[in-house]
Amino acid sequence: MATGTNIRTYFEGTWHEGDVPVMRAADHGSWLGTTVFDGARCVNGLIPDLDLHCARVNRSAEALMIKPTVSTEDMINITKDGLAKYPQDAAVYIRPMYWAIHGDPTAIVPSPTETGFSICLEEIPFAPETATTTLGLTKFRRPVIDDAVVNAKAGCLYPNNARMLAEVRSRGFGNALVADAMGNVAESATANVFMVKDGEVFTPIPNGTFLSGITRARHIANLKSDGVSVHETVLTFDDFRGADEVFLSGNMSKVTPVTAFEDHQYQVGPVTRKLREMYWDWAASTA
Repeated sequence: MATGTNIRTYFEGTWHEGDVPVMRAADHGSWLGTTVFDGARCVNGLIPDLDLHCARVNRSAEALMIKPTVSTEDMINITKDGLAKYPQDAAVYIRPMYWAIHGDPTAIVPSPTETGFSICLEEIPFAPETATTTLGLTKFRRPVIDDAVVNAKAGCLYPNNARMLAEVRSRGFGNALVADAMGNVAESATANVFMVKDGEVFTPIPNGTFLSGITRARHIANLKSDGVSVHETVLTFDDFRGADEVFLSGNMSKVTPVTAFEDHQYQVGPVTRKLREMYWDWAASTA
């Protein structure tokens, strides 16, 4: 079942209407999990950082030993061609994907001789400004590079995220605040995380256990350009318990205010509200 509606699929050189089958049963990606993807957003005709998302899916492919076959520039042009069929005010999720098709003689290592590629566009409503979430603790942690391909946006990483979400949702929370291998805060189950204390912004330093997101980097740049002090540092769960504001940063919703972490409550504060305004002001300025 698809997440969104009004789906268009780019596959084998052309756009198709609907959720087109693209992978076969014997494809390496189907049975051995060599799939990568990225996600960008089109909202009210704005497509923030599309170039960075397209470039990252190529890097993700290389991290899984999949040969990328579409240049960033071509991927951007294909995407814009597909978006032209949507209404100007449509909220569209943009998902370029690669997967390995063949394996080496062991079947385990993907072969560079042929690569699967598609782009899926689907309308997914953008979260309203009033949308918030809550965070709970989870026993599941982020892996390290020695254990998993954490340097890629890879499909095989997401079952662990699903375990985190299922665990905390069973206790009434919307998302999980997740530890790294050392027990410090890494991010949430679905997005990077920030906290505000005394007007300054803090976020976990990238340590190889989570993707330092494109939207995360954009927020940091926008905050610094506005004169806000931003610290990428080691953060504990107690740091978040003592925070004035907490928010999530991800491509799907850009900024999601957090109103609770376990039994600790937060207000949707001025830094979080200002950050959302800065993001869309920046996006409009680059259109």
